[in-house]
Amino acid sequence: MKRISIIGTGFAALSAARRLRQIDKQVEITVIGPRPELIFLPSLIWLPSGLRKAEDLRIPLDNFFRRNGIRFHAGEATGLEQGGRSVLTTAGPVRNDGLVIACGGRFIKKLPGIEHAITPCEGIAAVERMRDAVKAMAGGTVALGFAGNPNEPSAMRGGPIFEFLFGLDTQLRREGRREKIKLVFFNPMPNPGNRLGEKAVARLLGEMQRRDIATHLGHKLVGFESDKVKTEGGEFAADLIVFMPGLTGNAWFDNTDLPRSPGGLIKADAHCRVEGRECVYVAGDAGSFPGPDWMPKQAHMADLQAETAAENLLAELSGAAADKTFKVELLCIVDSLDSGMLVKRTPEGGFALPSLSLMHGAKAFFESWYLRRYR
Repeated sequence: MKRISIIGTGFAALSAARRLRQIDKQVEITVIGPRPELIFLPSLIWLPSGLRKAEDLRIPLDNFFRRNGIRFHAGEATGLEQGGRSVLTTAGPVRNDGLVIACGGRFIKKLPGIEHAITPCEGIAAVERMRDAVKAMAGGTVALGFAGNPNEPSAMRGGPIFEFLFGLDTQLRREGRREKIKLVFFNPMPNPGNRLGEKAVARLLGEMQRRDIATHLGHKLVGFESDKVKTEGGEFAADLIVFMPGLTGNAWFDNTDLPRSPGGLIKADAHCRVEGRECVYVAGDAGSFPGPDWMPKQAHMADLQAETAAENLLAELSGAAADKTFKVELLCIVDSLDSGMLVKRTPEGGFALPSLSLMHGAKAFFESWYLRRYR
């Protein structure tokens, strides 16, 4: 019986596990992670307002693993041996005949003073800190921004910051506190969000203007202090800083001989196979893939890559051609608690619809539909 190991318990890892089991009912699948749970990161945006609670987003995976005959190895990956045939973990090695690396990326924390900023996509605890800080504010300024990895243009996650920004504006207006709390959006690019497309950028900036959200754009970030954001174009006061840095590879990658991109991610080909490796694949934020410079780092893209990796790995293990490629597609709803802007982009084109109330409902429906398979 063939043995496949999957590192991670996020979107890419679980999509790979599901696809492997759909295709092959006999293959032995082992998922490696610290805890058997999925944190549904897209809905972190609803924690500050109370629309969601932590327990809503922490999904136990025991039932999913049991239903699908998947083993769970509780431990953190620390390295690889024997060309990937052995995954080293804090709870001992895991042997395999094939490997999918889907452990996500790591935020770059090099800016001076970055300890003063909250990085919300680090998880539930980070957003709860943000929620509590906002709740305690009688007035002042909240600054929200994001940046990228200068050596890996696609390794950024800006979409959630737009959602936290617009969601916070809506929340404060509902609470009657918006006139006392200033919101500032900052970004080193003059046209932030351009990976969403020109129309989306125009709509996002227009929405900020409509909501009286100040902007500080086009200036390289220098660092943070406890009460200010510093850029090459000047500095401005901030009582609370919410910042999403660019992504790079996990620290344990340094304990391997995996090929790395200039930005520190694992180099993969169009089939999600790690360059120069047999039966080793990567999906999601951990990988650097060929494609357009706007190719997103988001759950939808991770799912598409994971399914491709799973199919190609099984094909390679059986001696068949591992030639499936993944679709490049950006698809998201930029939510603002009571409405949302639908954005889609493919190599053939794209669109950005105006913010509509039904899109908020659509995003909530997607959450329920997506999580049903894991509950």
